[in-house]
Order: sequence, then C-alpha cells, then structure tokens
Amino acid sequence: MAKQLTVFLENRPGRIKSVSDILLENKLNIWAFTIQDRGEFGLMKVIVDKPKQAHLALVEKGFACAIKEVVAICAKDKPGNLEKLTTLLLQNEVNIADAYGFVSPNDRQGMCFLELKNPRQVDVPKLLALGGFEILDDEKLYEI
Repeated sequence: MAKQLTVFLENRPGRIKSVSDILLENKLNIWAFTIQDRGEFGLMKVIVDKPKQAHLALVEKGFACAIKEVVAICAKDKPGNLEKLTTLLLQNEVNIADAYGFVSPNDRQGMCFLELKNPRQVDVPKLLALGGFEILDDEKLYEI
C-alpha cells in the first residue's frame, strides 16, 4: 500500500506555503496533493517520495499530521476506466471513502489514490489486478 500524508491546517493564507517550504527544505518531493476546506481548518493530503521523513519534518515544525495507507492505482488513460473501477468496487461492496487522481501528460497513465472501506475484507489488490488495474505498492510508486 502507498502512504499518504494528511496535514491539518488552519484555513488562512500562507499555511500551504509553510508545508511546501518545509518539504522543500528537507529535499522532499511532492507527487500529488489535494486540499479540502473544512471551515476554519482544512486538510492537505499529500503523496511524497519519503512519507516518514515528511511526517517527521512537519511534526517537528508543529504541524498536526498523520500517515495513512491508501491504494495507489495505475491504468492506461482511456474512457470508461473510472466507471470500470467503481463498478468493480461496488460489486464487491468496497466503498470509496476518499479519492483523487490525475493523468500523466507524458505517458498518458492514469494515477488514482483511494482510501477504501472494505467491510467484507475483499482482497482489493487481487480484485483490481483481475480488473486490469495495476496496484502500486510503496516500492513501485517511489520508483516512478
């Protein structure tokens, strides 16, 4: 499973820059991120090349953050892949609690990061592989 860093931020100008400054100072690379507004506070979810180091660097500077395992999926960019993915998960009663993704402009590969609720304990990597999706564990993800 891939590691996602979730950073809790006061919703005011400059807080996201503070996070990016700390990561840059520690020579950590941001590969993907999403920001969610929660009123006075927000969440910044980040995929970085070295999540444990990023966590330590941010905690040291006073940020509340956590590391969470997420499923990182890679698939060729083509119409219908999201429908195929969501159908596969629904058929197996796996719920998507959170998701974000992008398509790499260079190789047209779709990348998707999912937080899943899996009450039946379905073997999600096997299920997705059978559906034609590649699961990227930490090692594969960090080689990209």
